[in-house]
Amino acid sequence: MPSTFFDKLVDIAHRNRSLLCVGLDPNPARLPDRFREATNPILAWNWEIINATLDLACCYKPNIAFYEALDDGLETLRRTLAAIPDDIPVILDAKRGDIGSTAEAYARAIFERLGVEAVTVSPYLGEDSVRPFSRYADRGVFVLCHTSNPGAADLQTLLVDGRPLYLHVAERAPHWTDHDNIGLVVGATYPQALAAVRAAAPDTWLLVPGVGAQGGDLDAALRAALRPDGLGVIINVSRGIALADSPREAALELRDAINAAREVISTAPVPTTLAALRPLILRLYDLGAVKFGQFTLASGRTSPVYIDLRLLVSDAGALRMAAQAYADRLRGLHFDRIAGVPYGALPIATVVGQLLGRPMVYPRKEAKQHGLGRRIEGAYGAGERVVIVEDLITSGGSVLDAVRTLRDAGLQVTDAVVLIDREQGGVENLAAEGITAHAVMRLSEMLAVLVDAGRITAEQAQEVRAYLAEGKG
Repeated sequence: MPSTFFDKLVDIAHRNRSLLCVGLDPNPARLPDRFREATNPILAWNWEIINATLDLACCYKPNIAFYEALDDGLETLRRTLAAIPDDIPVILDAKRGDIGSTAEAYARAIFERLGVEAVTVSPYLGEDSVRPFSRYADRGVFVLCHTSNPGAADLQTLLVDGRPLYLHVAERAPHWTDHDNIGLVVGATYPQALAAVRAAAPDTWLLVPGVGAQGGDLDAALRAALRPDGLGVIINVSRGIALADSPREAALELRDAINAAREVISTAPVPTTLAALRPLILRLYDLGAVKFGQFTLASGRTSPVYIDLRLLVSDAGALRMAAQAYADRLRGLHFDRIAGVPYGALPIATVVGQLLGRPMVYPRKEAKQHGLGRRIEGAYGAGERVVIVEDLITSGGSVLDAVRTLRDAGLQVTDAVVLIDREQGGVENLAAEGITAHAVMRLSEMLAVLVDAGRITAEQAQEVRAYLAEGKG
């Protein structure tokens, strides 16, 4: 049996073909009549739900509040947990959050006394309140990030250093561990927040409540949150299953709807919305990778904007966000290998390759004068299809140089993906050589975000737009 919570989760997700988490939140006021004569009505209700969904769920999530409110609640909870097979993990929805010594006691009670595999916690007290939970290497910890309730906007979206508080949580919380065992809780009722969190935490598992009774859009949530590998999301549904006339039919319908959406998303390009790109755009500006003023370009001409994406290597968070945006744009393209254009795009292409599990090569700017004198670094076979990854495109010259080198080696090249299109003719120049350019974002789109966020003035943006319209560069 897999040794950790997330290993166990991945294993059952594959075996049951499921990202559905079944909530076990028994409210006595909603108890179906058929259980009222049972010796333990709540337990009988839970048993029915569990037995009906064993082959449809990737995990179960009891909310401890519903058990604490019962006279015999903890015993009912223990007996409920005992009914769940060992190969299906359990997340206890407890939302614990307190100072270190108290957090340690909570962790012992949840992981050692109750024996569940994962728990939800609050980040409000900071890293030292989460560490007592994440210290358990084989257990999972889901940190509240952007919740599904209307009051989420009271604090979670407050701007801190120009970005919403929840994005700070998304970037920091996954690192509050030595064991890579932290996930995030993000509500389905805010798909834009889901997309922003996924960009900020590209590899992290997201527990997503709010589908069903709370009105969250399942398709929008999956499009925003799924990782390129089709995993990384746990869709939690409680009332929609527990209160259904047939819990099994309700769970089956949900499981199949999730899988249908996963199939569509995995086989078609998913455009990254401008709202989802906002955190990355602001991060690039704050990093100094996008500057405004008067700059002399290599051509000798002047420009009111200067973009230097080589700075991404100095900000691991920004590099991860950019790489995830590339990965989203690459989805749906057919290729065997990624080719990074030296030198600015090499770190990006490396991380993108890791995200997608695809091998990488890169064409040298000049042939080596020693050894084998290679023009292309990395292993490849003639006839393989290669997609170019470049940081930005102006005229497209660097991409075309790479294309020629790769094609001379017998490789097929028809697509190039860039983070930023400067909108100065590069896309058209590539098209003339049989290369389709796919840009994550255009410079004009970035201007709108930066003005809205107060990073630049409307006058600065208009100056750049006029420059682009004149075709300078």
